[in-house]
Amino acid sequence: MRAVATAYGRALLSQLNGKTVLPFLLSLALWGVVLYVGLQPLVDYLHRSFVDYGWFETSGNLLASFGLGLFKTVVPPLIAMLLLLPLMIMSSLLFMGLAAMPFVVRHVSARQFPKLERKQGGSIAGSIAINLGSVLLFAVLWLLTLPLYLVPPLALAVQIALWGWLTARVMSYDALADHASADERIAIMRRHRWPLLAIGMVSGAAGALPGIVWIGGAAISVVLFPFLAMISLWLYLMIFIFTGLWFQYYCLQALQDLRATPVQAAHP
Repeated sequence: MRAVATAYGRALLSQLNGKTVLPFLLSLALWGVVLYVGLQPLVDYLHRSFVDYGWFETSGNLLASFGLGLFKTVVPPLIAMLLLLPLMIMSSLLFMGLAAMPFVVRHVSARQFPKLERKQGGSIAGSIAINLGSVLLFAVLWLLTLPLYLVPPLALAVQIALWGWLTARVMSYDALADHASADERIAIMRRHRWPLLAIGMVSGAAGALPGIVWIGGAAISVVLFPFLAMISLWLYLMIFIFTGLWFQYYCLQALQDLRATPVQAAHP
């Protein structure tokens, strides 16, 4: 795990580099507008639906069975957030993979691996397929596991597992797409599956926290919705960028080591 720790340190230093802030600012501006325009109308629509169809009584009875009857008034806003959260995650991850990741590749390559040959084993189409397929599956699993939020510790464990799988799958492909051949990428993802999963799980733990903070804080005060949304978005994007850097440093070091292996074998 020494290589994982080394890549972590390099990613942390690069995160503090001002050049990595631009993708974050663009995403923050985009979602700031979306939340400002769309969050309140969605909450109002759900509130009207609860009134029209008598869902407040149903949800109140369900919550009362868990001793949480006082929280029935925040059910519509919580549902709105649970619907928006996967969209926020998906759009942020897609932006990271398709727009920010090329910048991360150039930044890390120039900083640490300037002589590493680019074999272009990946493609934009492949990245889009991996990103979209993985994110859509993540969204389905996210929706299926929403009831687990009634048991916070279990919800946190599931979210960490989902994030670990998602980040390892998406970030590994994007990190190696430019420099590795298809065979090299497959070899690295096979040989380093456990370190890559470990990075994904740590990132997953961090990635689960913004959602828990947003939903948990909003359950206490509806007034905090917009502020918690922006804080959660900021945390998500910071985590995405750091995770991209972490995977990039680790994967390119693994690729460099892989290519050096035959040379070392020939010259003991």
